[in-house]
Amino acid sequence: MCFLGIGLMGDPMVRRLLAAGHQVTAWNRTHAKAAALADAGARPEADLALAVSDAHVIISMLEAGPTVQQVLQAALPSLAPDALWIDMSSTQQAEAQAFHAQLAAQGRRFIDAPVSGGVGGAAAGTLAIMAGGSAEDFAEAEPVLAAMGRATLVGPAGSGQVAKLCNQLIVGATINIVAEAMLLAQAAGADPAAMRAAIRGGFAESKILEVHGQRMLERNFVAGGKVTTQLKDQHNILAAAQAAGIVLPLTELVTARYMTLSQTVPQADHSAALLGLEQLNPGQRVGAAPDQLG
Repeated sequence: MCFLGIGLMGDPMVRRLLAAGHQVTAWNRTHAKAAALADAGARPEADLALAVSDAHVIISMLEAGPTVQQVLQAALPSLAPDALWIDMSSTQQAEAQAFHAQLAAQGRRFIDAPVSGGVGGAAAGTLAIMAGGSAEDFAEAEPVLAAMGRATLVGPAGSGQVAKLCNQLIVGATINIVAEAMLLAQAAGADPAAMRAAIRGGFAESKILEVHGQRMLERNFVAGGKVTTQLKDQHNILAAAQAAGIVLPLTELVTARYMTLSQTVPQADHSAALLGLEQLNPGQRVGAAPDQLG
């Protein structure tokens, strides 16, 4: 198989595939990142056409839809007949549907399979993988996807991106709510750390409260998921909602918060929503630790 895009997520995902016994050709626009995987058993290839030409399965993990389109367009003439392209990038639903149409017109196949779980989940092979495509193509892809996490078929092409957007909708909003809870505890005289410990295990328990609540207490805003990435997701969520003919008022508010935050700390972790909230409340601050921004 061929893996396109050796970034923060792509590198550990390739390592999981290699550990599961798959042979992987690795390509990246900056070839040095692909070359770094040679010691793990990957075959780095600097030429995109050569990288994809012998692959029956191609996996892409790229920064956004326009980049996927550029790479797909360049690779398409060299794809093997009946090749299966699995795009694990986060794109818009309409973009994923367009990729599917392009490949189908040339006799190739497509699955959109975005992920949740971050770099830690990629390294551990525990990603949540949301797949859109035909049942037959998913059955073929599932053993490959299983090396990287738990894959679920959620509908036809484009549906994986919808499920990912639903995930990001919940993540983006919940981070802001946890920040509000932290600041309220602080401002009202309670210990935010003790408050968080007290409500753990109750109905408010979540991965966001666990991971990002701790980040906020430590004021550790070194990027895992960047503010800019979350903002891109927020815009994609609203685009999907518009296409579906619905209004998402809370998501519109959350998007506005991340737009404001992107003007000051665009490269910070999305848990820096706490910083934006504190800017709205001069004189209020959770904890005394210095801010860690990278």
